[in-house]
Amino acid sequence: MADLKTSPSASSSGAKPKPPRRRWPLRVASWAWVLFGFVVILFLVYPFLVSTNFMFLFGKSPSLADLENPKVEQASEIYTSDGVLIGKYFRENRSPVPLNKMSPVLIKALIATEDVRFYKHSGIDLEAVLGGVFSSLRGEKRGGSTITQQLAKNLYKIRRQQSRGALGYIPVVSTIVAKTKEWLTAVDLEQRYTKEEILRMYLNTVEYGSSAFGIKVAAKTFFNTSPDSLKPEQAAMLVGVLNNPTAYNPKFHPAAALRRRNVVLDRMAQAGVLPKAEITALKAMPIVLDYHVEKHIDGPDTYFRSAISQFVDAWCDSTGHDMYRDGLKIYLSIDSRMQAHAEEALHERMKALQRQFDNFWKNKGKDPWVDDEGNVIPDFILTQMKRTESYKTLANHYRNQPQRLDSALNAKRPMKVFTWKHDDNDTTLVMSPLDSLAYYKHFLQSGMMCMDPFTGHIKAWVGGLDYRFFKYDHVKQGKRQAGSTFKPFVYLTALDNGYSPCDRIRDQRVTINYVENGKPMEWKPDNVTREYTGINMTLRHAMARSVNSVTAQLTEKVGWDNVAKYAHKVGITSPLLAVPSIGLGSAGDVSVYEMVDAYSTFMNTGFRSDPRLVTRIEDRNGNVIKQFDPVQHRAIPAETAWLMTYMLRGGMEEPGGTSQALWDYDLWHNDNQIGGKTGTTSNYSDGWYMGMTKDLMTGVWVGGEDRSIHFTGSQQGEGGRTALPIFGKFMEKVYKDKDLGYTPGHFPQPTVKITKKYNCVSPEEPSRRRAEAVDTIAADNLLEQMNNGGGIPDSVKGGR
Repeated sequence: MADLKTSPSASSSGAKPKPPRRRWPLRVASWAWVLFGFVVILFLVYPFLVSTNFMFLFGKSPSLADLENPKVEQASEIYTSDGVLIGKYFRENRSPVPLNKMSPVLIKALIATEDVRFYKHSGIDLEAVLGGVFSSLRGEKRGGSTITQQLAKNLYKIRRQQSRGALGYIPVVSTIVAKTKEWLTAVDLEQRYTKEEILRMYLNTVEYGSSAFGIKVAAKTFFNTSPDSLKPEQAAMLVGVLNNPTAYNPKFHPAAALRRRNVVLDRMAQAGVLPKAEITALKAMPIVLDYHVEKHIDGPDTYFRSAISQFVDAWCDSTGHDMYRDGLKIYLSIDSRMQAHAEEALHERMKALQRQFDNFWKNKGKDPWVDDEGNVIPDFILTQMKRTESYKTLANHYRNQPQRLDSALNAKRPMKVFTWKHDDNDTTLVMSPLDSLAYYKHFLQSGMMCMDPFTGHIKAWVGGLDYRFFKYDHVKQGKRQAGSTFKPFVYLTALDNGYSPCDRIRDQRVTINYVENGKPMEWKPDNVTREYTGINMTLRHAMARSVNSVTAQLTEKVGWDNVAKYAHKVGITSPLLAVPSIGLGSAGDVSVYEMVDAYSTFMNTGFRSDPRLVTRIEDRNGNVIKQFDPVQHRAIPAETAWLMTYMLRGGMEEPGGTSQALWDYDLWHNDNQIGGKTGTTSNYSDGWYMGMTKDLMTGVWVGGEDRSIHFTGSQQGEGGRTALPIFGKFMEKVYKDKDLGYTPGHFPQPTVKITKKYNCVSPEEPSRRRAEAVDTIAADNLLEQMNNGGGIPDSVKGGR
């Protein structure tokens, strides 16, 4: 028993050993305090980590600059020179308005529905948050966001991809982070803005559906009214839409929109916005819409919109602006009144001309697409169809299935098409794609541009009959041979190289010998009448009467390569062939835009002004960002320019001048002076008129969409009969519109000494003029006889 050891105390007392002391309550308490401390620290530090995007975990939050100067996407607006809003460019269509321009019942409806304690909280409504949590636990969906939180989310796109950090891709965590950023931003907004400012920003930024952002656009889109004129039931519907702009869109989901509107009305009743009896009556009313969605490029369909877009887009690229977001105010040189006059003049003439054209070909029993011998071109429509994108799409879809492709091309269905027979210029016909193409090919087309030659400001631009149906712009996009309107560039070259308006060239048959591609060639130009008077004509008289033989001889004397150079100097930018026939307009295709630019150089004392559509751009607050002043450079001497204007007046002042049909128009007040030049191409495919007054330069083109579509005689097809009347009608309207300030009168006097003889009257001149007048009458009679006898042969080149 010696090895048995016992505790002395135990053996002596006989007491049991004490169990180990329990420490777990202390440990729990310690962990509780640690957790509490962690929560406190997290509560204090977490917002800082979120707002600073610690280690890129939380994503970008709005900066102080963003909070103080929120960048709301706003539509850019286009104004004419007389202050008329004609269109917008936008991605989010938004036009902010002040709070006092909104109906009070709209604001009350919003607060009653979305944030009933709006005036009591500072950005976060804890009562609503806790209510939302308990509702979620019960399986109910109830939002706790305040108006300020919703504004933070909409204004700064907090939940967009660019605002996400590394934690933003983890489910649940991403929602918590986003909510935190919304709360923090809402508190910041409440500190920096008044409640009224928050309401204004909210109602101007939120989406209402149908591409309507902001209350002004929403009121117009759904009810065609303004925010301050909204009725209670309309305000309730718009507030109801905010909950889900797609599901509650009244245009596409009327039943759901009605239910949601009535929920808003109920909450308005609970908040005492309106008496319950009135609310009950309003709930019984249907939703009545006056629905109109503005397009991303909104406004009248005009042909110059693409030119504006190209110019402003290029400017924005170079300056860092965004035409679709920055709320720019773009001011044009276009005058809305002159634009309307130009459209009316063109439509009036083209409607009558189309009737003549249809009757002309109906009497011949043919379609208007003919070859040089006047024979209808076989399979013309099918050939044209094969060039279209629609055909290429169908051909690809029905590859190796010719019968199905043919059926698709001939399948008839109702189509909305252009017509001159109705005031709104449209009608619905049942036709196939081939029928539709043939229908449209029958129409004559036109393009017209009017410009202030001294500033380059374009005052009117009509690119076609109706942009809804004919997208092709015949002012700048379309290019055709200019016919005799190109002749002035021959006379310009001569006047700037020693000739004077009084120099003479005999009207006689001529043969021009030249070398082309190393081969000897000859050209024998014909006059329009195929007759030659033998008169030794002054250059002014020859240009006024558009005599081909004189122009051809003068071209040979000054050099056709020099004619091309001078045309380019004054404004022609298209390529030109240096050939003997350049003066008759057959050396290249040009646009109305180029021709107006070139002729304007004559009027602007030899300075070429770049044509300009945009005059200035302002920011959304009306501050001028950029003023586009006229850009001019000397192209030709001032003396030469004045002499060219004097030459162009010859169309009205010289016997037999081709502009004299203008006497039929009410233009001759105050001893008015008008200059101009007609032009007609071979086979009468193109008719031109370039008309100038002391203030304006106008160019007009008329022709078929294809060169094979045309009249076959000068009696109907020459420029003096197709294009000149549009100029005459337009100027009548301009002069009658006294608000425009354009009046008849004389051209400006020369600004420099004229050293060349231009007043060609001499002692023997009266008898010479009488002889020329007699010859003119005889030539015109011969022309009329030839037209009545079947028309001038198609081989005749050039023309008036």
